[in-house]
Amino acid sequence: MTRPVLPNRIGMRSEVSKDCVLRFEEFHANLGYVFTRTELLREALTHRSHSTPHNERLEFLGDAVLNCAIAGLIYRNFPDLPEGHLSRLRAHFVNQQALSNMALSLQMNRLINLGEGELRSGGSQRPSILADAFEAVLGAIYLDSSFLQAEAVVKALYTPLLNSVDWKQSKDPKTMLQEFLQSQKLALPEYTVINTTGKSHKQKFQVECVLSALNVRTVGEGSSRRSAEQAAAELAYGAINPYQ
Repeated sequence: MTRPVLPNRIGMRSEVSKDCVLRFEEFHANLGYVFTRTELLREALTHRSHSTPHNERLEFLGDAVLNCAIAGLIYRNFPDLPEGHLSRLRAHFVNQQALSNMALSLQMNRLINLGEGELRSGGSQRPSILADAFEAVLGAIYLDSSFLQAEAVVKALYTPLLNSVDWKQSKDPKTMLQEFLQSQKLALPEYTVINTTGKSHKQKFQVECVLSALNVRTVGEGSSRRSAEQAAAELAYGAINPYQ
């Protein structure tokens, strides 16, 4: 069997170094999929700072593929979980940090094509770049093969995590809200102290939480700014996930 032509770090097909070949062979093995149309993989691994075509369109597609695949996976694996817990669990697996960690586990940081400025500033380790590249790879698999194949890759990569996750692990409302918004690629909440009452040793705080993208505003109260923020975040999370 002949080896597939592998894209190198500068997007050329000729004079691929032995080290580069080994990196891509290892990547394909860890991913559990070998591309037929290697130009799709090259595009998925090309940041916009490097050249065109870059991976933003594939990242858009891969985001939808990943969310659908993860939703189906956790739906089947946790048949007794209510909708709110399912949404929270999905957000846990598709937030930026989780995707970045997955990309690092596949050593994608060694493969991404970056412009000189991004290379100098450590772009190969930047969570946003890694997360987008991982989603772009899933979008490329979908185009190269099918949704079922992309779903199979997601299942193979995520099943070990599903088996070890403690979905009952407590998370504070601010963390849950942030993870959910990140999973939907929405702006993070803004917290503002709108009122403070009482003497210095016994103050009460009112904090407003604003989700501009969803037109949601909530107000929480607490004996400290932090506790008031948590209360506001809990109300906001409940407003966008009413069946938690």
